[in-house]
Amino acid sequence: MKTTAKTVLLALIALVFSGSLTTITAGNVLENPPALPQDVEKYGDDSLTCLRNLSLYKEFYKQWKASNYTSPAVNDAIKPWRWVYNNCPQASQNAYIDGLNMMEFFMKNEKSEDAKLKYVDTMMMIYDQRIKYFGREGYVLGRKGSDLMKFAPEEYEKAYHIFKKSIELRGNKSESFVLVYYFRSVLSMVADKKLDKAVIVDTYDQLSDIIDFNIKESQNDASSLSAWENVKGNIELSFEPYATCDDLISIYQKKFDENQDDVETLKKITSMLDKKNCTDSELFFNASIKLNQLEPSPNSSYLIAKMLIKKEKFDEAIPHLEDALKIDDDNTKADVFILLSSVYRHNKNYTKARGYAYNALDLRPDEGNAYLLIGDMYAASASDCGDNDLTKKVAYWAAVDKYRQAKNVDPDVADVANNRIDIYSKQFPIKETIFFYNLNEGDEYTVGCWINERTTVRAMK
Repeated sequence: MKTTAKTVLLALIALVFSGSLTTITAGNVLENPPALPQDVEKYGDDSLTCLRNLSLYKEFYKQWKASNYTSPAVNDAIKPWRWVYNNCPQASQNAYIDGLNMMEFFMKNEKSEDAKLKYVDTMMMIYDQRIKYFGREGYVLGRKGSDLMKFAPEEYEKAYHIFKKSIELRGNKSESFVLVYYFRSVLSMVADKKLDKAVIVDTYDQLSDIIDFNIKESQNDASSLSAWENVKGNIELSFEPYATCDDLISIYQKKFDENQDDVETLKKITSMLDKKNCTDSELFFNASIKLNQLEPSPNSSYLIAKMLIKKEKFDEAIPHLEDALKIDDDNTKADVFILLSSVYRHNKNYTKARGYAYNALDLRPDEGNAYLLIGDMYAASASDCGDNDLTKKVAYWAAVDKYRQAKNVDPDVADVANNRIDIYSKQFPIKETIFFYNLNEGDEYTVGCWINERTTVRAMK
C-alpha cells in the first residue's frame, strides 16, 4: 500500500472507530495518526472501499434504528452493507446481526410469498457466513433454526437438523426459545412419519434435563427463572398428548425388547416411566430388574422397591429400599425413608416405621406425609394401647397433633390432614370420662404404650 493510501486508510479507521477524523494536512499527513490495527487484514484486499462502505451502512442503519425502524434510511444502508458482506466478510460481526434485521424488515414488507422465501434463504446464508468467519457455531445455529421455524415453518425438517446440532454443541447453555422450536420441529417430523414416535419421548427427556439445570441455576434471577419455567410449561403442554402410560409403554416396549442388555436404554426407560408415574407396568418392573442385574445401583434398587410395593410385596421391597438408602441425593433419600415407613407401618412394626418417618423429616422438614404416617399409626394403635374408656382413646390426641403438624409444614396435605382431624377428633373421650379420671381439658398428658408422647387433654366436641 502506498503512503498516501495508507494515510487515508488510517483516517477512515479513525472515523469508523472514534466517529471523527484527526486533522489531515494539505500534504495528506496526519498530525496525530492513530495506530494501525493489528488485524487490518480483516478489511479485505480493498480495505479503503471496505471501510467506506462499512461506515456508510452503519450511519444509515443508525438513522433507521433511531427512527424506530420506520425511516427509509434502511434502503440506503442495504447497498453498502451488501458490499461489506460480499467483499470483506470479516470486517464486523455486527454486520451479520444488522443484516438479519434488515432482511427481516424487507421480508415482512413483501407481498409475494416467493419473495419472502428468498429473503429467508438470504438470512440462512448470513447465519452460515457468520459461523464461517466468527464461529460460535452452536449459538448461531440455534438462532438460525429459530428464524427458519418462525419464517418458513414448512422447512421444519431442515430446522430439526440445525437444532439437533446446536443442542449437541451447546447442551445446558442452549437458549430457552431454541428448545421450544426444536421440540416443535420434532413433533412435525413425527407427524409426517419422518421420525419414530419414540424420538418425541427421547427429546422431551433431553430437553427436560437442560430446563431443570437452568431452573436450578436461575433461582436468584427472577427474569431468567420465569423464562425457563415458561419454556418448561410450553414443552410439557406439547408433550402431554404423548405422555400417557399406554403411549410410553408402547414406545418403550419395543426398545426394551431390542436392547435388553443396553444399560443406557434401560436407564432411559425406567427414568421416563418413573417420571410419568407409570411404575405399575410390567415393562417398568422388567426393565428395573434387568438394569439392577447389569448395573446394580441404589437408584435401580429404589425403582424395583416402588414396583414391589405397588404389587403389595412389602417384605420383598425392604432389602431394595435399604440398598436405595445409599443414594447421594437427600431429596430422593427422604422419599426412600417415607416408603420404608409405609412398609413397616403395613407390617405393624410401628416403632420402626415412626423412626423412618422422622429420618425423612430430618432430610425434608416440610414433608407432611411423614407426619400423616405417624398420626395414622397412633390412631391405629389407640384401642390396643389402653385398657379403659380413657386410655383407649388418648392416642387420638397424639394422632391429631401429628395431623396438625402435617398441614402446618406442608400445605399440599392440608385437605387430607383436616379430614383426619375431623374424623379422629370425634374419637376423643367425652368430658365425663375425662372428669372421672381426675383430668381437666388443657392438662398435659403423656400417652403410654409404644407412643410415649406428651399431648394435651381434649374432650370430644
